[in-house]
Amino acid sequence: MRHGESEPAVPGQPFPLVDGHGDPALAPDGHEQAELVGRRLADQRLDAIYVTTLRRTAETAAPLVALTGLTPEVEADLREVHLGEWEGGVFREKVATGDPIAAQMLAEGRWDVIPGAESQEDLVVRTTDAIARIADAHPDGRVAVFTHGGVIGVLVALASGGEPFAFTGGDNGGISHLVVTEDRWVVRRYNDTGHLPGGFDLSIAPDGPAGAGGFSA
Repeated sequence: MRHGESEPAVPGQPFPLVDGHGDPALAPDGHEQAELVGRRLADQRLDAIYVTTLRRTAETAAPLVALTGLTPEVEADLREVHLGEWEGGVFREKVATGDPIAAQMLAEGRWDVIPGAESQEDLVVRTTDAIARIADAHPDGRVAVFTHGGVIGVLVALASGGEPFAFTGGDNGGISHLVVTEDRWVVRRYNDTGHLPGGFDLSIAPDGPAGAGGFSA
């Protein structure tokens, strides 16, 4: 799940940083999206709930945590892409104003055209390592992972063979579904928003196996 909408960036008032990453709280709409995500997933058989080190994921997971009684586990390597000099809310300002580096980033499909930002190669290594750890911990299981748009984008691109930025920018509160086996990753759905106002329903099936030798996230 991508976290709910976070509070807006205000020029001159940077977000607090956690390990160098901007850490805004959820906006009011984000809390509403979190409640709807929780209701959508409450009747699923879940073995675990994962969040990142950034509070917008924990805040989005909170309604589902309350409904299931599961204690969320932290997977730091599924935190958002590090944006270098554009952290703390600067990224949003640069994109909104049409900064040429932002245009270059989209054209090349690389975050590290931003000064000091994380490379695509480093992002792939840490996120795939994180998925491997979760899969090893929950063989044939189903887990709910609350993470970030850039991370979802790279994971779905890897699973589908798509371009690096093809799946970046899913909706806040959108649900994507990967099945991970020893041999391959399978995309079951991307950016399901049927639980959100005006969203598109891709119909999560009720309880069932993740697939032979795999785990479902």
